Amino acid sequence: MPDRVTGRPFTTRSEVLARNGIAATSQPLATEAAIDILRKGGGAVDAAIAANAVLGLVEPTGCGVGGDLFAIVWEAATRKLHGLNGSGRSPRSLTLNRFRELGIRKIPSFGPLSLSVPGAVDGWFELHAKFGKLPMKELLQPAISYALAGFPVTEIIAHAWAANARGLSVFPGFADTFLMDGRPPEKGEVFRNPNLAETLAKIADGGREEFYQGEIAERIEGFVRGTGGFLTRRDLAEHRSEWVKPVSASYRGFDVWELPPNGQGIAALQILNLLEGFDLREMGFGTSPHIHHFVEAKKLAFEDRASFYADPDFANVPVAELISKDYAERRRRLISADKAALEQEPGDPILRTGDTVYLTTADRDGNMVSLIQSNFRGMGSGLCPFGLGFGLQNRGELFSLEEGHPNAFAPAKRPFHTIIPAFVTREGKPFLSFGVMGGDTQPQMHAQIVMNLVDFGMNLQEAGDAPRILHSGSSDPTGGRMRDGGEVHLESGFPDDTVADLLRLGHRLTPAPGAFGGYQAIGVDTTNGVYYGASESRKDGQAAGF
Repeated sequence: MPDRVTGRPFTTRSEVLARNGIAATSQPLATEAAIDILRKGGGAVDAAIAANAVLGLVEPTGCGVGGDLFAIVWEAATRKLHGLNGSGRSPRSLTLNRFRELGIRKIPSFGPLSLSVPGAVDGWFELHAKFGKLPMKELLQPAISYALAGFPVTEIIAHAWAANARGLSVFPGFADTFLMDGRPPEKGEVFRNPNLAETLAKIADGGREEFYQGEIAERIEGFVRGTGGFLTRRDLAEHRSEWVKPVSASYRGFDVWELPPNGQGIAALQILNLLEGFDLREMGFGTSPHIHHFVEAKKLAFEDRASFYADPDFANVPVAELISKDYAERRRRLISADKAALEQEPGDPILRTGDTVYLTTADRDGNMVSLIQSNFRGMGSGLCPFGLGFGLQNRGELFSLEEGHPNAFAPAKRPFHTIIPAFVTREGKPFLSFGVMGGDTQPQMHAQIVMNLVDFGMNLQEAGDAPRILHSGSSDPTGGRMRDGGEVHLESGFPDDTVADLLRLGHRLTPAPGAFGGYQAIGVDTTNGVYYGASESRKDGQAAGF
């Protein structure tokens, strides 16, 4: 028997409990900023905006005003979920033919060709206009104050900062924005960003128009033009976030909610639909049958992800069919209990015709926010407009350059997106707001969190602290194909006999240190009126409440 108080064989800690308000983010200063806003009478959306602004400063390795944003909001008064897609579009003046003329077959990971319109700032103002209580100036002030006075860089962020700097310091503006005397800040060093403070102050005074149409937009356009890029002030001015209807799939009595494409959230629903046909509780957590069936379900969902997920303004994405139980039942038959699949093909779902940050907040009135924001690859494209204090995202890398592909590059199109917030309800009541950072890991980890809670009886903190499973090598929306079954990466903590059994089933196991994401969550006990908060040890963050 394990000798831990929790009875779990892995390290974990207690959940955070509170009644009046709660926040969970990946950096303690951002969590405290959210709590301060809640104490002042702000709502969950106000707290989320304040926390996100602080994270853009203290965790630029995952987010910032140069990135995109997605959110799911539970509105207690109407008992409704609202979804916001705050992702930006590609430059209008860049075409698929232009890539061909340049001899480019895959969009570069960094530099000017990877740019798309930053959507986060507009996302803040859309959320604030619909649900905000306190003035935007008050919400951005914590970030402005920390940017001017400085903040001590935390351990995991310092590690990621150094890793990003090794490759990005050659790009225009990066060193001036993010380095200290030519080097990244180390753990415990105080970092200041007065240029970002000025940018946020201008946004607070001038609103979204200052960022998308005013001086900031002019400076972004001039900078990008100087790097040979295509993003213009017109692209910025025409950007608008979109309110969308979240979609759901039931899983053993729980309704799991995600946002529809151009994000990948429905992949988590597809995985759960496939797994619902297997008795995972009987298999037991961490056993080879548990891991094998999860990996095989993931392979099937990701083949569909590569073939169908795209901007719905440009492609007919069969969302309802992809997340239907009938479709899952047909696809489930392809899973062998005793052999790993080396290849899988996308299904035929049209039945009728043939580094990132995540945060979550909740207020005393029962409103909850599930919000995720990202530059894409850590600190983004590497391009940092001079004097503005932030970098531009490289989300455009995720377009395919294959003509006819649903996710093929086109002007003013939203790329396939990896960042996904999640929410769970039960019998029409809020149950859980959660997310897990980390690119392709996100739908895999969403499904694992739900399994840990529902199938394996873990509490909110344990569900995030449990060792994780990651499969890589599936087909992706830029055109890559799965070969030889891909690779399974197991976090430390799984038994040796499980590893041996997986090898016998034909899985290839390789290490992937540090690649298992970062989880934050808020659960709700509606009977007692108590929030439960969780923040895992893979990041620097914390949950707090009052």
